[in-house]
Amino acid sequence: MAGLRGRFVCGLLLVLASGLIGPAIGSEGAFPFGRELMLEAAPMRGSKRIPIIEVAENGATSIQLWCATLSAQANVSADSITIVAGAAQPAQCAPERISRDENLLAALMQVTNWRRNGDLIEFLGAKTLRFRLMTN
Repeated sequence: MAGLRGRFVCGLLLVLASGLIGPAIGSEGAFPFGRELMLEAAPMRGSKRIPIIEVAENGATSIQLWCATLSAQANVSADSITIVAGAAQPAQCAPERISRDENLLAALMQVTNWRRNGDLIEFLGAKTLRFRLMTN
C-alpha cells in the first residue's frame, strides 16, 4: 500500500511540475509583447541613448530611435512581422544622429520576419536587426 501511495505522490508531483514548466517553455518562443526591446548596439559618441522598441498586443508600437521618437503599428504573427511607422516627433540632433535614425527606420520598415532565442529577438528583412529584452 505504501508503494502505491509513493507512486501516486510522485506522479502527482510530475504532473504539477510539468504544468508549471510547460507555460514557461511555451513562452520562450513567443513574441514579447509589452516588453522593451533594446537594439544590440553601442551608444553613439556623446550619448547614452540606444534605440528601443516596444510592441503592445494590439500592435501599437513605440519606437525610440537615436534621436527621434515615434509611434508605429506592428502586425505580428507566428514568425512574421510588419511595421508601419507614423510621423516622428521633431527633435534637434546632429546630422549624424538624424542619418542613423533614417537608416534604422528604413530597416524597420523592411522587416518581414522575426525569431526569438531567449532574450534575443531578431527582426529579419533587408538587414537583420538584433534586439535584447530589457531585464531591469
